[in-house]
Amino acid sequence: MAYTISIFTSSAELPQLDESDFFHSTTLFRIVEETPGHCPFMVVAQREDGSVAAHLLACTRRRGSLLPPYLFTQGRIYGEGVYADDVDRDELFALLLQAVTQRFKRRLCLYAELSNISQKMFAYRHFRENGFFPVSWQEVHQSLHSVPPEERLSDRLRARIQKAEAADIETREAVDDDEIHTFYRLLRAFHRLKMRRFIPPEEFFTLLHHSGQGRVFVTLYKGKIIGGTVCAYSDANAYLCYFAARRKTYHHLHPETITIWHAINYAYEHNYAHIYFMDVGLPYASNPLREFLLSFGGKPVAKYRWFRIFVPGLSKIVAWHYLH
Repeated sequence: MAYTISIFTSSAELPQLDESDFFHSTTLFRIVEETPGHCPFMVVAQREDGSVAAHLLACTRRRGSLLPPYLFTQGRIYGEGVYADDVDRDELFALLLQAVTQRFKRRLCLYAELSNISQKMFAYRHFRENGFFPVSWQEVHQSLHSVPPEERLSDRLRARIQKAEAADIETREAVDDDEIHTFYRLLRAFHRLKMRRFIPPEEFFTLLHHSGQGRVFVTLYKGKIIGGTVCAYSDANAYLCYFAARRKTYHHLHPETITIWHAINYAYEHNYAHIYFMDVGLPYASNPLREFLLSFGGKPVAKYRWFRIFVPGLSKIVAWHYLH
């Protein structure tokens, strides 16, 4: 079947799309569109009759810092897109990936990153043909539909949660933009020394929270925000995107534990099937974050995260390092 591949850069021009996957939805397109330093584009495959066979949301975002000084553009995609039931996903993804790769190249991206692929080996050949290389990555997935989450807790974690509750620590949704602002400052400080971690501008979190497709939760102790999480919800699943806590001052209260526990409980109480911790990092033998998240009862999942560097010589060197 012949398909026409189109790229839309304005939400006002988008055709009618399947909104089941938040990460490739019109809603997220509009959020990214209104976020400073971000430019979304929707790659759409249409049949001869004009109906949409598949679509994939990608974006470019400016990244920079004064210390150390750097400024560049990055391409970013979450997942492989949305497809009609009667199409060949592998064939269509090849067309979408080729189009999005060319767009990243024309936008002078230093590199592109694609994560959250549903199956580890999905479209391996098409990625390699388009110059991407895989990096082994770690995720933690926790089922919420078989047993209550409290039955999966380790004894140590259960004791921490009881201690936090006895100390009158409260975790709830942010009630206004001021609380989101306070949490955002905490999030930035929490990740200040994590060089790879990218934190979007504050507007992204505010728009996500008000969209109905995401939540910003804050943890308070004596009226002061000491932690929080950012979660997105899509296709009957919850995704924990970011979290932060003031561990240095309030380490004895374990704010990171009660914060993540609330996100898990919220997802369970609202009948989500799973909660996915989206970025656990590289699969090192020693990974404190992975071990901490696993103590809530989840399972480690090995995935690939795909990268392409648009500097030919550098791309070959980095790809060789990760593939050998």
